[in-house]
Amino acid sequence: MAKKPLLDIQPLTRDRWQDLETLFSGPGGSQVRGCWCMYYRRSGNTPKPEGSMTYAERNQCDLKALVDKGVVPGLIGYRDGEPVAWVSLGPREDYHKLLRSPVMKPVDAKPVWSVVCFFTAKAARGEGLSAAMLEGAAAYARAQGATLLEAYPVDKPGRGDDDNLWFGVKALYDRAGFVEVARRKPTRVVMRKALTPTRG
Repeated sequence: MAKKPLLDIQPLTRDRWQDLETLFSGPGGSQVRGCWCMYYRRSGNTPKPEGSMTYAERNQCDLKALVDKGVVPGLIGYRDGEPVAWVSLGPREDYHKLLRSPVMKPVDAKPVWSVVCFFTAKAARGEGLSAAMLEGAAAYARAQGATLLEAYPVDKPGRGDDDNLWFGVKALYDRAGFVEVARRKPTRVVMRKALTPTRG
Protein backbone atom coordinates (compact mmCIF):
# COMPACT_ATOMS: atom_id res chain seq x y z
CA MET A 1 0.00 0.00 0.00
CA ALA A 2 1.36 3.40 -0.97
CA LYS A 3 2.27 5.67 1.90
CA LYS A 4 -0.20 8.49 2.36
CA PRO A 5 1.48 11.87 1.72
CA LEU A 6 1.95 14.08 4.76
CA LEU A 7 0.25 17.00 3.07
CA ASP A 8 -1.72 18.11 0.07
CA ILE A 9 0.28 21.18 -1.00
CA GLN A 10 -1.44 23.82 -3.09
CA PRO A 11 -0.55 27.33 -4.33
CA LEU A 12 -2.21 30.23 -2.54
CA THR A 13 -4.80 31.55 -5.00
CA ARG A 14 -7.84 33.77 -4.55
CA ASP A 15 -10.10 30.80 -3.85
CA ARG A 16 -7.78 29.64 -1.04
CA TRP A 17 -7.29 33.02 0.64
CA GLN A 18 -9.71 32.23 3.45
CA ASP A 19 -7.71 29.08 4.20
CA LEU A 20 -4.62 31.20 4.82
CA GLU A 21 -6.61 33.47 7.12
CA THR A 22 -7.83 30.40 9.00
CA LEU A 23 -4.29 29.05 9.36
CA PHE A 24 -2.77 32.34 10.50
CA SER A 25 -5.61 33.07 12.94
CA GLY A 26 -4.97 29.91 14.97
CA PRO A 27 -2.91 29.51 18.15
CA GLY A 28 0.77 30.33 17.70
CA GLY A 29 0.17 32.58 14.72
CA SER A 30 0.71 35.99 16.30
CA GLN A 31 3.93 36.65 14.38
CA VAL A 32 2.57 35.73 10.95
CA ARG A 33 -0.62 37.67 11.70
CA GLY A 34 1.54 40.77 12.11
CA CYS A 35 3.74 40.31 9.04
CA TRP A 36 1.56 38.40 6.54
CA CYS A 37 4.85 37.61 4.76
CA MET A 38 5.14 41.18 3.49
CA TYR A 39 8.25 42.24 5.44
CA TYR A 40 10.81 41.01 2.90
CA ARG A 41 8.73 42.19 -0.04
CA ARG A 42 9.35 45.81 0.98
CA SER A 43 12.51 47.86 1.14
CA GLY A 44 13.22 50.62 3.62
CA ASN A 45 10.89 51.84 6.35
CA THR A 46 7.19 51.12 6.03
CA PRO A 47 5.08 54.30 6.21
CA LYS A 48 2.47 54.46 8.95
CA PRO A 49 -0.95 53.19 7.77
CA GLU A 50 -3.65 55.77 7.28
CA GLY A 51 -6.54 56.23 9.68
CA SER A 52 -7.20 53.49 12.22
CA MET A 53 -5.65 50.70 10.14
CA THR A 54 -2.88 48.79 11.92
CA TYR A 55 0.37 47.66 10.32
CA ALA A 56 -0.89 44.06 10.50
CA GLU A 57 -4.14 44.95 8.73
CA ARG A 58 -2.25 46.82 6.03
CA ASN A 59 0.09 43.86 5.53
CA GLN A 60 -2.89 41.54 5.24
CA CYS A 61 -4.54 43.81 2.67
CA ASP A 62 -1.32 44.13 0.69
CA LEU A 63 -0.77 40.36 0.53
CA LYS A 64 -4.38 39.81 -0.51
CA ALA A 65 -3.96 42.44 -3.23
CA LEU A 66 -1.03 40.46 -4.63
CA VAL A 67 -3.08 37.27 -4.60
CA ASP A 68 -6.02 39.03 -6.24
CA LYS A 69 -3.67 40.14 -9.04
CA GLY A 70 -2.68 36.52 -9.68
CA VAL A 71 0.63 36.45 -7.79
CA VAL A 72 1.24 33.19 -5.91
CA PRO A 73 3.21 34.29 -2.81
CA GLY A 74 3.43 30.84 -1.27
CA LEU A 75 1.95 27.40 -0.74
CA ILE A 76 -0.56 26.03 1.76
CA GLY A 77 -0.29 22.51 3.12
CA TYR A 78 -3.56 20.72 3.88
CA ARG A 79 -4.14 17.64 5.99
CA ASP A 80 -7.56 16.04 5.81
CA GLY A 81 -8.80 19.18 4.09
CA GLU A 82 -7.60 21.55 6.84
CA PRO A 83 -4.83 24.12 6.29
CA VAL A 84 -1.94 23.28 8.64
CA ALA A 85 1.26 24.64 7.04
CA TRP A 86 2.59 27.48 4.93
CA VAL A 87 5.75 28.33 3.02
CA SER A 88 6.42 31.69 1.37
CA LEU A 89 8.53 31.59 -1.77
CA GLY A 90 8.94 33.29 -5.11
CA PRO A 91 11.45 34.86 -7.46
CA ARG A 92 14.18 36.56 -5.46
CA GLU A 93 13.47 39.93 -7.08
CA ASP A 94 10.02 39.92 -5.47
CA TYR A 95 11.70 40.24 -2.06
CA HIS A 96 13.20 43.72 -2.17
CA LYS A 97 14.62 43.66 1.36
CA LEU A 98 16.91 40.74 0.52
CA LEU A 99 18.84 42.94 -1.89
CA ARG A 100 19.91 45.28 0.92
CA SER A 101 20.50 42.64 3.57
CA PRO A 102 24.17 42.18 4.58
CA VAL A 103 23.38 38.52 5.35
CA MET A 104 21.07 37.63 2.45
CA LYS A 105 22.27 39.89 -0.37
CA PRO A 106 22.84 38.21 -3.76
CA VAL A 107 25.71 35.75 -3.99
CA ASP A 108 25.91 36.20 -7.76
CA ALA A 109 23.76 37.28 -10.69
CA LYS A 110 22.14 33.89 -11.27
CA PRO A 111 18.32 33.92 -11.25
CA VAL A 112 17.01 32.21 -8.14
CA TRP A 113 13.79 31.64 -6.26
CA SER A 114 13.85 32.33 -2.52
CA VAL A 115 12.23 30.58 0.44
CA VAL A 116 11.63 33.19 3.14
CA CYS A 117 9.14 31.80 5.67
CA PHE A 118 7.63 28.66 7.15
CA PHE A 119 4.65 28.47 9.46
CA THR A 120 3.03 25.37 10.93
CA ALA A 121 -0.18 25.26 12.94
CA LYS A 122 0.65 24.82 16.62
CA ALA A 123 -1.16 21.49 16.91
CA ALA A 124 0.86 20.03 14.01
CA ARG A 125 4.37 21.12 15.01
CA GLY A 126 7.08 18.52 15.47
CA GLU A 127 5.66 16.26 12.75
CA GLY A 128 8.10 17.08 9.95
CA LEU A 129 5.70 19.29 8.02
CA SER A 130 8.35 21.90 7.22
CA ALA A 131 10.33 19.24 5.35
CA ALA A 132 7.22 18.33 3.37
CA MET A 133 6.56 21.99 2.60
CA LEU A 134 10.16 22.50 1.47
CA GLU A 135 9.84 19.53 -0.87
CA GLY A 136 6.62 21.02 -2.21
CA ALA A 137 8.29 24.41 -2.61
CA ALA A 138 11.08 22.89 -4.71
CA ALA A 139 8.56 21.06 -6.88
CA TYR A 140 6.47 24.19 -7.38
CA ALA A 141 9.46 26.42 -8.19
CA ARG A 142 10.75 23.82 -10.67
CA ALA A 143 7.33 23.70 -12.36
CA GLN A 144 7.47 27.50 -12.76
CA GLY A 145 10.80 27.24 -14.56
CA ALA A 146 13.16 28.00 -11.65
CA THR A 147 16.56 26.32 -11.81
CA LEU A 148 17.89 27.38 -8.38
CA LEU A 149 16.11 27.54 -5.03
CA GLU A 150 17.78 29.62 -2.32
CA ALA A 151 17.22 29.84 1.44
CA TYR A 152 18.66 31.68 4.44
CA PRO A 153 18.47 29.35 7.45
CA VAL A 154 19.73 29.61 10.99
CA ASP A 155 22.73 27.47 11.95
CA LYS A 156 23.33 27.20 15.66
CA PRO A 157 23.09 24.46 18.32
CA GLY A 158 19.96 25.62 20.15
CA ARG A 159 16.92 27.77 19.51
CA GLY A 160 18.01 30.49 21.94
CA ASP A 161 16.43 33.86 21.30
CA ASP A 162 16.90 33.89 17.54
CA ASP A 163 13.76 35.19 15.87
CA ASN A 164 14.95 34.20 12.40
CA LEU A 165 13.69 30.63 12.76
CA TRP A 166 10.87 31.33 10.32
CA PHE A 167 13.59 30.70 7.71
CA GLY A 168 14.08 27.18 9.06
CA VAL A 169 17.26 25.61 10.39
CA LYS A 170 20.26 24.52 8.32
CA ALA A 171 19.71 20.83 9.06
CA LEU A 172 16.31 20.99 7.34
CA TYR A 173 17.97 22.14 4.13
CA ASP A 174 20.91 19.76 4.47
CA ARG A 175 18.47 16.85 4.45
CA ALA A 176 16.73 18.27 1.39
CA GLY A 177 19.93 18.42 -0.66
CA PHE A 178 20.74 22.12 -0.35
CA VAL A 179 24.39 23.21 -0.18
CA GLU A 180 25.91 26.18 1.60
CA VAL A 181 27.05 28.91 -0.79
CA ALA A 182 27.73 31.81 1.59
CA ARG A 183 28.07 32.53 5.31
CA ARG A 184 28.21 36.20 6.16
CA LYS A 185 27.33 35.78 9.82
CA PRO A 186 28.37 32.86 12.05
CA THR A 187 24.82 31.64 12.66
CA ARG A 188 23.28 32.47 9.25
CA VAL A 189 23.95 30.82 5.91
CA VAL A 190 22.82 31.10 2.32
CA MET A 191 21.99 27.70 0.82
CA ARG A 192 20.97 26.60 -2.64
CA LYS A 193 19.54 23.62 -4.42
CA ALA A 194 19.74 23.09 -8.17
CA LEU A 195 16.37 22.22 -9.64
CA THR A 196 16.37 19.81 -12.56
CA PRO A 197 13.80 20.91 -15.13
CA THR A 198 10.75 18.68 -15.39
CA ARG A 199 10.34 16.89 -18.69
CA GLY A 200 7.09 17.62 -20.44
